[in-house]
This record gives sequence, structure tokens and C-alpha cells, in this order.
Amino acid sequence: MFGQPALPVLSALTARYVKKNIAFLGVESMIDQADFTAAVLTFELAAISTTILLLLGTPLAWWLAHARFRGKAVVEAIVGLPLVLPPTVLGFYLLVALGRNGPLAWLLEPLGGGGLAFTFQGLVIGSVIYSLPFVVQPTQDAFTLIGRRPLQAAATLRAAPLDRFFTIAIPQATRGLVTGATLGFAHTVGEFGVVLMIGGNIPGETQVLSIAIYNHVEALEYGRAHVLSGALLVFSFVLLFLVYAINRRLPGRL
Repeated sequence: MFGQPALPVLSALTARYVKKNIAFLGVESMIDQADFTAAVLTFELAAISTTILLLLGTPLAWWLAHARFRGKAVVEAIVGLPLVLPPTVLGFYLLVALGRNGPLAWLLEPLGGGGLAFTFQGLVIGSVIYSLPFVVQPTQDAFTLIGRRPLQAAATLRAAPLDRFFTIAIPQATRGLVTGATLGFAHTVGEFGVVLMIGGNIPGETQVLSIAIYNHVEALEYGRAHVLSGALLVFSFVLLFLVYAINRRLPGRL
């Protein structure tokens, strides 16, 4: 299944990073093994989902930025639907679709036939779909702002379409790509409704940080909930701060 070969290496790197920062903050006594595992799982999910989102979202954004056809608004509405759709609604239909007896069961049969609901792979699929507009829309806007003139000029110099894409479009759209990747990563880290619906609350398999926080609040363990929530708050702020700082130094018009 996708992502499995890279998981051991990614898990080890993520675990080392999380352990180092927990030790630096001096909150080891308030973080149990389940919280640590949830943190590792969360950042693994975000890293894999963001990679897939960039691979799928970049060509989709390029196509939407330059294609002219009837029904384009329909495609854009479908891509942007997770922005307004309640996460539990999306999670419910993904749960049905990816279940053992769901409409996509025939596609899942080569992968084992057991369905992907309540699995890490199911979480990846749900995260990619739910975060897709956060990657596609900034990237599409960046590609649109480039305009057609630079690409047409390159074409007159006999530059192939792929050459124009990688040497002109991608460098000019760097800000949009960085913004999209950051939003996709951060959005995946903070997911709750979709991951709870499609992944459940299985420690060590599908329990991510947002669900761990919810569990602590339900158990009236506010101290542990504060530690995890505060860590995510600081992480989100630092991530956005770095994006704004980096984007000022990058080429592009976004």
C-alpha cells in the first residue's frame, strides 16, 4: 500500500524530532506514550498527505489556471467543496465509500480487500481530499498571475511544454506552492472531524493529536490537553510566520 515503504524511516525521524522538542520544553511528565505516539502519527500523516497533495494538486492547479471549457466552474466547485462542507459529512461518505462493502470495494480488492476504513491509509485518502483546495487554490492563483506572455515567449524559442512548466511556471509560482504546501500540512495536522469519522480513535493506528486532545478534555485531564493544544498553537504560529517571512524573499507575484 502507498506510503508503507517510507513509513519506518519517516516514523523514526518524526519520533526523534518530537522527543527532542518534548525534552526541550520540559513537559515529559505531562506527556504519556499515547500522546507521543499520536504526535508521531499526526506528523507522518501530514507529511505523506502534503507530498501527495503537491504531486496531484500542482498539475490540477496548472490545468485549472489555463484550461477553457464548459463545466470548469463545476470542477472548481468540486475541488473547493471541502472548504464549506462539514468535515463529518465528508468523513461519513468516505467511510461508506472505503468500507469493506462500499462502492469502491472493487478498487480496494488488489490492496487486500479489507477496506481502508479505520486504517492509516484511509486517513491519508481522507486528508488528501479534505486538504486539496488548500493546496490547489493558492497554486492556481499563482499560475494565473504568471500570464501567457512569458510562456508564449518561451514557446517562440522552441521550449517544450515541460520545459516551460519547470523553468518558467514553477519558479514564478514558488510563493503559491510554498503557501499551498504549508496550508495543506497545517490543515492536516489540525484535522478532527474527517479523521475521526474515517479513522475512528484507535491508539497507535488512527489516533492523531486533535483526537488525543478531545480524549483528555472528555476525561477532564485539562493539564495534558493544555500541553498538546499549546504545542499545536505555537507550531501553527511559527509555521505561518516562517511562510510569510520566506515568501518575502521568494520570486513570484503572489
